[in-house]
Amino acid sequence: MKILISGGNGFLGKYLVEEFVKNNLLVETIGRSSYNNIVADISSNEIFLNSFYDLVIHAAGIAHFKPRSEAEKVEFFKVNVIGTNNFLNELSRTGVPKHFVFISSVSLYGLIEGDLINENSLLLAQDPYGKSKIEAEGIVKKWCTKNNVICTILRLPLVIGNNPPGNLGAMIRGIKKGYYFNIDGGKAKKSMVLASDVAKTIIKASEVGGTYNLTDGHHPSFAELSHNISSQINKSFIPNMPKFIANILAKIGDMIGVKFPLNSDKLSKLTSDLTFDDSKARAAFGWHPTPVLKGFKLSKNAK
Repeated sequence: MKILISGGNGFLGKYLVEEFVKNNLLVETIGRSSYNNIVADISSNEIFLNSFYDLVIHAAGIAHFKPRSEAEKVEFFKVNVIGTNNFLNELSRTGVPKHFVFISSVSLYGLIEGDLINENSLLLAQDPYGKSKIEAEGIVKKWCTKNNVICTILRLPLVIGNNPPGNLGAMIRGIKKGYYFNIDGGKAKKSMVLASDVAKTIIKASEVGGTYNLTDGHHPSFAELSHNISSQINKSFIPNMPKFIANILAKIGDMIGVKFPLNSDKLSKLTSDLTFDDSKARAAFGWHPTPVLKGFKLSKNAK
């Protein structure tokens, strides 16, 4: 089997490459950095492939963040939508694969709270990132149907692994330096999944096709995750902010704007449960993930 991964040098992409190489599979990556086998910016339409691949995994894209300008909003669509379309057009030119996997996100449901949301839920995202993922999914499904390609879409929550970017990386740094705190006891539960588990199961999923949420099945709370991290770096105390104080600060943040670390929208997300149902994946291809609290190990550098 010959595999191509877009975004192979990204956070999840590195786990995919490591897993495939470990199993003696032939894998190539495409991305903007020189670490890739094929250097290309998919958003620019300057992509040149010279080989046929049995499996293509499209993991490239701009990750979820709060855009601060119109230019940043446009960038989501430039990379996640136009880039996806460019990539598929180049695959059409060189030879369509047997299997195609698109790495999507639970953000396209557009919800800030909910319990065990499944794949039949409406796609309600209104933010640029979520909307770009909705549009990209549609492009992928249409292309796969037209070209008779087995299409698998994996909607991922927070992906956990070594040296994570984004909010989890900030959480680890905050705990390490002593300025992280939970709000209202950190009771809110969130779905998450180990990057290593996604890598281990992705070939099996690609053979089945379909759209799936993937989670660890436990959905840890902020308190559970923060205490797991603190125990690994020998920090014995995680401070807590009572809800009434957080409410006051959030109102101040609403008035000040994006420079303030907390506002009502952020507070709602930090204090609301948001979990997703992965029973469809368990039934379709035997998804049996490791609970994040059991499998997440910080790298030595992080400690």
